[in-house]
Amino acid sequence: MSKDQPISPAVMAQRRAPSAAVAQAAETDPARLTGAAAEVVGPEEMTGSQAIIRSLEQLGVTDVFGLPGGAILPTYDPLLDTEKINHILVRHEQGAGHAAEGYALASGRVGVCIATSGPGATNLVTPLADANMDSIPMLAITGQVASSSIGSDAFQEADIVGMTMPVTKHSYLVTNAQDIPRVLAEAYHLASTGRPGPVLVDVAKDAQQATMTFSWPPAMELPGYRPVTRGHSKQIKEAARMIAAAERPVLYTGGGAMRADVADELKELAELTGAPVVTTLTARGIFPDSHPQNMGMPGMHGTVPAVFAMQQSDLLVTLGARFDDRVTGQLDTFAPGAKVIHADIDPAEISKNRMADVPIVGDLRHVIPDLTQAVREVVEESGTSDLEAWWSALNTLKDTYPLGYTSTDDGHGSPQHVIERISALTGPEAVYAAGVGQHQMWSAQFVDYERPRQWLNSAGLGTMGFAVPAAMGAKVSQPDRVVWAIDGDGCFQMTNQELATCVINDVPIKVAVINNSSLGMVRQWQTLFYDGRYSNTELNTGHNSRRVPDFVKLAEAYGCAALRCERDEDVDATIKEALEINDRPVVIDFVVSADAMVWPMVPAGVSNDQIQIARNMTPEWNTED
Repeated sequence: MSKDQPISPAVMAQRRAPSAAVAQAAETDPARLTGAAAEVVGPEEMTGSQAIIRSLEQLGVTDVFGLPGGAILPTYDPLLDTEKINHILVRHEQGAGHAAEGYALASGRVGVCIATSGPGATNLVTPLADANMDSIPMLAITGQVASSSIGSDAFQEADIVGMTMPVTKHSYLVTNAQDIPRVLAEAYHLASTGRPGPVLVDVAKDAQQATMTFSWPPAMELPGYRPVTRGHSKQIKEAARMIAAAERPVLYTGGGAMRADVADELKELAELTGAPVVTTLTARGIFPDSHPQNMGMPGMHGTVPAVFAMQQSDLLVTLGARFDDRVTGQLDTFAPGAKVIHADIDPAEISKNRMADVPIVGDLRHVIPDLTQAVREVVEESGTSDLEAWWSALNTLKDTYPLGYTSTDDGHGSPQHVIERISALTGPEAVYAAGVGQHQMWSAQFVDYERPRQWLNSAGLGTMGFAVPAAMGAKVSQPDRVVWAIDGDGCFQMTNQELATCVINDVPIKVAVINNSSLGMVRQWQTLFYDGRYSNTELNTGHNSRRVPDFVKLAEAYGCAALRCERDEDVDATIKEALEINDRPVVIDFVVSADAMVWPMVPAGVSNDQIQIARNMTPEWNTED
């Protein structure tokens, strides 16, 4: 296991009596994880494959993304008999994995995907690694060759457990049909508790075909897996004292807050302390953009006020964040005068990159309310620091350096304008999924995020091709919401085959292709750091190019509605037309300038103090206190 506390694949037996299972349901009952009432089943004779489907039903799984093949074929047969699980046939296993991620991110439930052995399973490695980096609850079930053939280099054999152990929370190999219910219950539990993450269950073909005795709930065997949920009271009190005494505090809020669903609790803490809030790339929406205490996103492409606030802070209240290099810049120059309170459910993250003065291990669902109460008690007893000077400096920067952009010199469309108008015309009740690159950063900057689970993206791994399948998964889990995939022309070409899946399964997502005819972020770095030597970044999809492919023709071939927009003055009308089409997916080819760049920017490897608002332009930091 790569996160939380270690667990061996050969776990020791630790059985509970039925009465203890009821008494400890709050922590260990698989049915609890679905929010459904526990259903006692069995004993009943069935095959291992039937047990897989029955276990998923008992866990409350209603949607699965997958692609069959020889080693998983036995499990696809009982799928025909279930009325509780909707299986969506994808066109590539990577699409299944990213769809499961999008499903989980938008809904908060475990996303589930299925693939066969060998190449089917290895095609899941990228989404598993992606989910691992971003702490996304995901269950991947793969078929494996018969147990007697394991290690013989049999057809389509691959050691997927060995491959995925470094990039999953845990990976199982099942060779005994009787173990299937227990392993699936454990896998679901591991994926969704503690620090969420992906878990892989690889099931040998003969285990799927063998007869077993099914009963539910199974007794899980997870000795040593005891995630700490409540923060230590002494640490909570010390953190509260430091918050009340700080003159330049910042609530540094990361993706862990989003996974914990603590938007209301965070808002209460922020308003009690009066501290500015920064939200990382994976936390956008956990604190409303419209709130006056929101400084925006920190880091390499963060806002000037957010970067300044962290650099000048005397106390970072770090909530579910991990001091990622894209946030800190040159680590030894990051927030040099700040003490650090670091709260996280994963003890491995605390003091990993930045030493914590007050470490708090626990679930933010408990830690933040406890911290809020402790701060309230300190304030009532001793008062709090005056933050007027701190806010004067921050508000001056907010007024002086708002997010913005200028039109490019070539007269072509502005990608920032496109994304800004998608947000304005669609609103915060929509879901927005992005690929990776310039369009991802512009989406993080120019969409207004007012609620949790509104924004989906591949942050830690930076996986091109994430947007379309993730949007598909999000739409399956949130059918009543508008779901936009804001994609780049490079990313879109990696997974656009899932448009076929969307059309056939009536999943009407909307895809905005920000088409600058290039690998945009790579081109930006070539412009800034390689003297404009554009080595292998032209994609020939946009203005004055061969348009290979023509995205409109491609979308039409898939059965989608297809639109093209090449001028800023046509953007609103095009978006409105797309919003009126809800019977099939819509693809819009927004042909924009290749010269547009993402600003602000902290060049890699330098201090955040050197943030640039445009090329060779650094803000004036001498803001009066």
